[in-house]
Amino acid sequence: MPRDYVPADIAGLGFDPELRDMLHNEPVARVRLAYGQGEAWIVTRYEDVKFVTSDARFSRAAVIGAPTPLMTKHRIPADRAVSFSDPPEHARVRRVVAKAFAQRNVEQIRRRTELTLNDLVDAMLAAGPPADIIGHVTSPFPMAVVGELLGIPQTEHAWLTDCATTVLTKTRDQAAVDRVNRIKSDVSAYFLAQAERRRTEPRDDLLTVLAEARDRGEIDDEELTALTLLVALNGWHGVRNNSSNMVYLLLTEPGLQERLLTEPGAVPRAVEELLRFIPHKNGVGIPRIATEDVDIRGVRIRAGDVVHVSYVCANWDPEVFAEPERIDIDRPDVQHLAFGHGTHYCMGPLLARMEQQLLMSTLLNRLPSLRLAVAPDEVRWQPDALIRGPVELPVEW
Repeated sequence: MPRDYVPADIAGLGFDPELRDMLHNEPVARVRLAYGQGEAWIVTRYEDVKFVTSDARFSRAAVIGAPTPLMTKHRIPADRAVSFSDPPEHARVRRVVAKAFAQRNVEQIRRRTELTLNDLVDAMLAAGPPADIIGHVTSPFPMAVVGELLGIPQTEHAWLTDCATTVLTKTRDQAAVDRVNRIKSDVSAYFLAQAERRRTEPRDDLLTVLAEARDRGEIDDEELTALTLLVALNGWHGVRNNSSNMVYLLLTEPGLQERLLTEPGAVPRAVEELLRFIPHKNGVGIPRIATEDVDIRGVRIRAGDVVHVSYVCANWDPEVFAEPERIDIDRPDVQHLAFGHGTHYCMGPLLARMEQQLLMSTLLNRLPSLRLAVAPDEVRWQPDALIRGPVELPVEW
């Protein structure tokens, strides 16, 4: 019998109680979601999530045009997004942007990224306490990084931030869906126009790379705009919220700030553990469709069934992570799945890690007395956000 799954808006970083119950008591659960059509499976155990996301019998391309249950009334990525492709098409499109997110390129932009971050911290210090560190730092910082990567002028950053916030929030009625679709259309048109300009005004940026790939026939216009939407909107939204969550935990988790102040070399390990720990996604994301009958933990998944995975649950699987509800920066090195797994592994994990490590190190170095200016239970959290995070985070120092 399927269960109804409608994730609640949770204040703070508590674990979704429905997902927790599935993880421990029904690791392959049949569910009905709030929107869309039909039923779906949710797979929650670490090894099962890795299996589904790397097995060719579970297709993302099959989702396009198929009636599926949805967490929100609209689909987030464009239909031609790399998120909805299977090999070998997926590799063809992803190859175009691979160099921009490779280790060498990330290291090349690290110094400029550090300067940008310090400028933002300087402005917050000048404003004086109490200050909203999200408005001053953790929101504009990833948009500045995305802007430099793509070649987007700073004058457009606030607009793109507003667009991403709307697109990556749950919609409940057709008016909201129509608003999201208009925004996606407007942003797509903007990026297509920017790509056209790169034909006569090439620059050292990802939009030029995409425009040249389009002109060589490696991708088409729809794939170009779908990629830029993914990088600009999702790239900002995910880092904005996860970075804000990390700062919240830095200031509220007993002993964490003190440990990192005395052992700054532990920051990279701390970032990895916080990526594992933070239940950042509300609900589940893009599903897959089984193309053959497959058994998982004795449960028969039929060809045509819709299958979701929960990376959040996988990162809290007690079979893999001892005491998963505890933040332990000395935890044995087991790879978390915060960036996904398999074919659809995140395009920019090196960039996101660099941003979050720089953020944590910079705050610890420059603001060792940083603290919340309100009680933790007074922090407001975004309602209906698809990736969980605070609205604002008042701090003093």
